[in-house]
Amino acid sequence: MKIYQLLLESLPCALHPRLLDPDAATAQFGKTTFSDPIAIDASFRAISSSEIQQLVALANELGFHIYPVSTGNNWGYGSVSGFTSPTGKVVLDLSLMRQIIPTSKELGLITIEPGVTQQQLAEYLQQQGWDFMTPVTGAGPHCSVLANALERGYGITPRTDHFEAVTALKAVLPHPELCHTEYCSAVSSLDLSEEDFIDKTYKWGVGPYLDGMLTQSNLGIVTQISLRLGRKPPAFSAFYLRCTDKDKFFDLTATIRTILKDYEGIVGSINLMDRRRLISMVADNPNGTAHQVMSDQQLEDLAERHDVPQWLVVGSIYGDKTVVRSVKQALRKQFKGLGQLLFSDGLLLSAARYLTGLTNFGPLASIKKQLISLQQGIEIMLGVPNQVALPLAYWRTRKVQSDSQQPLLPDKDGCGLLWYAPLIPMKPEKMQEFVEFVRSTAPRYGVEPLITFTNLRHDCVDSTVPIVFNLADPASVQSAKDCLEELVNEGRKKGYVPYRLNTEQQQKLLNPSSPHWMLVRKLKSSLDPNNVLSPGRYNP
Repeated sequence: MKIYQLLLESLPCALHPRLLDPDAATAQFGKTTFSDPIAIDASFRAISSSEIQQLVALANELGFHIYPVSTGNNWGYGSVSGFTSPTGKVVLDLSLMRQIIPTSKELGLITIEPGVTQQQLAEYLQQQGWDFMTPVTGAGPHCSVLANALERGYGITPRTDHFEAVTALKAVLPHPELCHTEYCSAVSSLDLSEEDFIDKTYKWGVGPYLDGMLTQSNLGIVTQISLRLGRKPPAFSAFYLRCTDKDKFFDLTATIRTILKDYEGIVGSINLMDRRRLISMVADNPNGTAHQVMSDQQLEDLAERHDVPQWLVVGSIYGDKTVVRSVKQALRKQFKGLGQLLFSDGLLLSAARYLTGLTNFGPLASIKKQLISLQQGIEIMLGVPNQVALPLAYWRTRKVQSDSQQPLLPDKDGCGLLWYAPLIPMKPEKMQEFVEFVRSTAPRYGVEPLITFTNLRHDCVDSTVPIVFNLADPASVQSAKDCLEELVNEGRKKGYVPYRLNTEQQQKLLNPSSPHWMLVRKLKSSLDPNNVLSPGRYNP
């Protein structure tokens, strides 16, 4: 309560309604999908950069710690570190900063603040007639676009790397002498309209490139980013390859690599999902909340009942009609012999949609559920946010529908979720080795080995393995964490490098004696001498 009282005394009375006391702040921001609630001493909702600067100045003066959040929906990774703070933790809530500034409608350049969600940006682009796509992710409509870019997230639309699409940013730095003005690039700092436009079209600016230091770090509070959006294609088709032969995996991954290399910029990123992951999308967990994996018999029964293949390839083709038609023909040849290839604009899926629209009984009910998931997946590929991926977090908690009109909030709803998200060389033998590694490791901890590969480029693939558990069961929580720890530690020995870490892992896994993290600490001590900003975040 001490920090809260100090803030009441120090902040202007007009700001008090946006200040939460410890109980309210903890209830709002302390929940995670993998731990007991984290105690928060206060939170403040800022609506401008000047208010952020004021709070940072107070933190340097009074000694408390600030943890910025955009929307706080960083499910599976955590937003506020469990780092012990003897002087108090204050969450800086940026969700009210929702300004959208059109830089160039013609070029697809747009500037947004931290509180702008995927849904809000999508609605803006539609209402204002922009012929461009929102950089969506599976995290859902209520998540911040800016925060995902700063976490170096990615999606399945053509601009897969979301920070790569960031052309400029502004931030408040934690240094007591630098926090009174906004940081911006050397070009933007000239404050001339033409130079500012060039800054938003040319990512690198002049001199040392510093913007990247503000991603996955605790070196500044980003208040604004400019994005280069992907243009809506004149023609589009999603493709699905149903591979029912598990022995085809090697050939399947080799073919995907060739397609990504040969059709870069035309074929978006490609998802490859295994049978267990697909079942979690179309069927309820046969074991309910119990901390155990599906038996082989349960797996076979559900796969047969829902017509689930061993592997499903999901990808997208963007271009004009001639290009899309040509690439579809090429994919038919390249995927030949590997499974059943379907296109979203093909006759078979069109007929299935028609039939399931007429009736919803018997086997058509299961097919309809799959078609709904496919349709929502297509929306994601076209930059339309939805909740298609979020029911996964509830698989060991309760039944939930992805098309629910209610927002799905896994942390507020008590879901147990962690992520194992390593980068893997896109070599068929390494990907096969990875599959065997996960399938042999996770079940020993009662964790379902649900595997998805997201093929970003032809040389590197990311795998997202959701560790889903019952957060209300302490034994289940511990097993999930032990599983993640073994996957990360043993996986690194095999060359699988995590691309993101949750707030607990950041303290355990980063090597403070490595040259990289030694330099990070030097930068931290220079930019934040009083260590006021997010102690423990990507800084061992």
